[in-house]
Parts: sequence; structure tokens; C-alpha cells
Amino acid sequence: MTQAPTQTQQYVLIAYDGTDADALNRRMAARPAHLENTRKLKADGHFIEGGAMLDENGRMTGSVVIVAFPSREELDTWLHNDPYVTGNVWQKIEIKPFRCVQL
Repeated sequence: MTQAPTQTQQYVLIAYDGTDADALNRRMAARPAHLENTRKLKADGHFIEGGAMLDENGRMTGSVVIVAFPSREELDTWLHNDPYVTGNVWQKIEIKPFRCVQL
């Protein structure tokens, strides 16, 4: 018997860094671990696209990430363990259901 593929829901995350004087230092300190976590996310088929939001001077101030997970609970588990969350980099996170266009 063939098992049906697991359905996934896509989500867009808009995550804002803190605005205090040490915010960029926290981001840079957590960045290598965050990128390694993102590589694993991609290898597991959950990462669709993402990158840093920049201010008018080109400094990183947050992130936009598009991911796919079978459930919101699985997304939350990943998110709560990401180094940008545990390292207090992202201080405000918006999560919305999303659907990438298929061209």
C-alpha cells in the first residue's frame, strides 16, 4: 500500500531584530549557528527562501523566511530552537500562512 505524501503548509515569517545598541552584535554572534540551522532546514525540505531585511544603510535589521511544515506546531518547534530566537536576536516575529506561486 502506497502512503500518501505528507501535506505541508507554507508560512512566511517576518522577524524583526532588537533596536538596542547591542542588537547587531547579538545577530553576528548567533549568525553562524543560525545559518547552520537553516542549512539543516533546507536539507530536510522545510526551507523555501529567506534572507536579511536591511535598513537604508544596508545593515541587517531582521529577516524574511518562507518555510513549509506539516503543522504549525512543527514550525513553532523549529522556531523556538533557532539561534536567532534563543540568542534574543529576533524580538518580534510575525507568522502568516503563505502560498508560493507556481510558474
